[in-house]
Formats: sequence, structure tokens, C-alpha cells
Amino acid sequence: MSVPLQLNRARDGLASYFRSANVMRSRSVSDVVLSGTVDVPAPPASLVADWEREILLHLELEPGDVEALPLVRARARWPDYRRCVQAVSDWMHTLGLDEELAACDLALMACRGARYHHDGAQYGGAAFCNLFLSEDKGLDLHFPASGHRIALRRGTVVVFDTGQPHAVIERSSAGFDAGDFPAGRECSLVFLTWELPIENAALGRALGISFDIDPSTALLLGDEQVWLNGAPASVCPASGRWCQAD
Repeated sequence: MSVPLQLNRARDGLASYFRSANVMRSRSVSDVVLSGTVDVPAPPASLVADWEREILLHLELEPGDVEALPLVRARARWPDYRRCVQAVSDWMHTLGLDEELAACDLALMACRGARYHHDGAQYGGAAFCNLFLSEDKGLDLHFPASGHRIALRRGTVVVFDTGQPHAVIERSSAGFDAGDFPAGRECSLVFLTWELPIENAALGRALGISFDIDPSTALLLGDEQVWLNGAPASVCPASGRWCQAD
């Protein structure tokens, strides 16, 4: 009886379909958010100025955009980079997470706020671990499904399911509004993000992930995606509410 009951969860809620090696698997979407604050030094002023030039001249971020910054160049000018990585690693170990960050894909990102979205269509096999490096600019990381709202400042660290809708919004706002990010406002944030393998046993337990909840559908799919109540789903960019995909 346990197998049919487990499979029904995919028909009556959210399911993430992700690639594992050469096969597609299914799993639940967690609304657990692990968050904390670690002690990391401010990046050098020259490095921050370099990020600001890159954002202004090359990324040309519009409200809601999230784009990558050059990580290799930053590491060469960032004497405390390893200290930042070690701080996150130590924090993860306090949560019982044994994933070695050095073995995980890493990127340096910048955003000017972020529209509500999920990343399950590109990173369904991962959870994100984000370390924010910018000072407090009055923005929050919001997860509407769980109600988590986390003030973003230097040292804020979070781990969450890539399939969970999230956004970076104005602290006084109830949702994402491009008008909260006018051209004259300095509100870009820089953060490191690691892709943690969702199939890691400790991570799966910490997030409460159930695997292989709908193997028959997974076998029919070629691309990673998130479904709601048995059909492909999308997220409203202003509110974060789930809806059926067009």
C-alpha cells in the first residue's frame, strides 16, 4: 500500500523531474529553508568597485535580473575568499550537512532584485546554497510558499530547494515590483551560489525530500521541469503563486 500512497503525492501537489546520470527521476519539492548568518569580512573596496563597474557597463541589470559575474577574476583580487568558503562549510556542518563545497559547482552572481521564479527547470537535481556578500540594502529573500522572509546583508547564508519559488524584493513590499528598483537606487546585490546535489542523503533528509514519487511520468520526460497536480507549472513573477503552465 505504501507505493500507491507515495505516487499520489505527485498527482495532488508539486513534483520535480530531474536528470540523474542518464535517467530522469522524480522527487518532491521542499518548502524547507535553512538560513543563518556567518562572519565574513567585507570584500576589498577595489573588488566591490570592480563588481559595480561590471554590473553597470556589462551586465546592465534591469529590475528583477540575475546574472553571473566573473568569478576567476574576483578570486585573484579577494584575499578572504577562502575564509568565506570555510565559513559556509563550517555552518553547513553544524546542520549535519556533509557535502564538500569544493566538489560543487560554484558561481558568483549579481541581482537587482529578482522576480519570483523557480530554478527546477535547469537545476532540478540540486539545492542552492547562497552566501550574500553585499551590505544591507533594504531587500529580502522571500519564499511565498513557506512564508520565509530573510533580510539580505553580508554573511546571510541560505540553503533551499531549487524548485521552490523565491524572489528578492523590497523589505516593505508584499511582492516583486519593478518600480521598487528605480535607476537612481543603488540596490544591486552580489552573492556566491553553490549547487548542492539533491541526492546527497544528508541534504535530502534536511530538506525532507521524497524521491521517485512518480517514476512512470519521469520515464516519459526528456527535460527537467516542475509539475503541479499532474501538469507542468509556472510561477507568477509578481506574486510567486503557482499556476498551470501555458
